Amino acid sequence: MKGLLSIILLTLSINTIQGETMQITIHSNTRPVTFALNHSAAAKALVGQLPLNVEVKNYSDNEKIFYPPHKLPTDGTPLADAVEGTLAYYAPWGNVVIFYKDFGKASGLYELGSVVSGREHIRDISGMVEIRE
Repeated sequence: MKGLLSIILLTLSINTIQGETMQITIHSNTRPVTFALNHSAAAKALVGQLPLNVEVKNYSDNEKIFYPPHKLPTDGTPLADAVEGTLAYYAPWGNVVIFYKDFGKASGLYELGSVVSGREHIRDISGMVEIRE
């Protein structure tokens, strides 16, 4: 009976975690940008490193990047097909990518989530920012 109770409690715990929406907000120049995250190992690991104060840099002509303190695990994390508003993780370099234009797919690019508010401010994110739940 004790083993069955443990399995039931574990199942309830997993369902509660999966039922909640994980979100992060990037605060830059007092303009918040909020992303809803998927329930992948990489997204959970990113949330586990919050709050963060990191430098966001421009990269190419369609994205912003920052480096979390620790690399994110990608097991079970879906590959990204990045469009404007996608938050992704580029495993080969260990950086998080914020897309402000459509991009598409790339080897090693994993989806973390997508923007839910502040889409119009993504292009303005730069310099030191605060990221929190």
